[in-house]
Amino acid sequence: MDDHAIVRECVRAILEREDAMTVVGLAATGEQAISAAQRLKPDLLVMDLMLPGLNGADATRQVLDLLPRVHVIMLSCSYQLGNVQGALRAGARGYVVKEAVGSELACAVRTVMAGKQYLSPQLESDVIDAAPDADGARPLWEHLSAREREVLRRTAAGTSTAQIALQLSLSPKTVDTYRSRVMRKLGLSNRSNLIRYAMQHSLSHY
Repeated sequence: MDDHAIVRECVRAILEREDAMTVVGLAATGEQAISAAQRLKPDLLVMDLMLPGLNGADATRQVLDLLPRVHVIMLSCSYQLGNVQGALRAGARGYVVKEAVGSELACAVRTVMAGKQYLSPQLESDVIDAAPDADGARPLWEHLSAREREVLRRTAAGTSTAQIALQLSLSPKTVDTYRSRVMRKLGLSNRSNLIRYAMQHSLSHY
């Protein structure tokens, strides 16, 4: 999703020359990106950070509220740490600078679709160095019990409450209780936010 037609076509050409990658739609604005995502339900969006009207970060939030299992890679000419972190907080699983070669974008897509985070190499150390870990605080999900993590993982993977109950030899009501407890501990208000949190922290794959 980019407001420049030539950039959109370049991204399409880069991805479609890769095996098993098909571009199903293009959009020029954040609003169009949201509409296209709802209509096409893609596995992954390549979103430009600077879009007219609704910017890429805000569009990403809205897409993920509607389709929490969609993966998003932010594409931008900005190297500013604030923009990178803002994109990641919005739910993007990757951030690629526009100066990168085409093969890097394809690599980012494969990495993100495998459930991992991707940052352009020249950004990675800055983002890690700026992480708020000075007080040694553990991520909130590390405070979950093993059973709570398992319910979180299976929920994020798209497993229904009834299926989780069967797989873990629990009642559906107990599964719902565990899920509610997880949401309370993580400060999340609904199931969509729970799934997005799990995707952001690669918790549906551990």
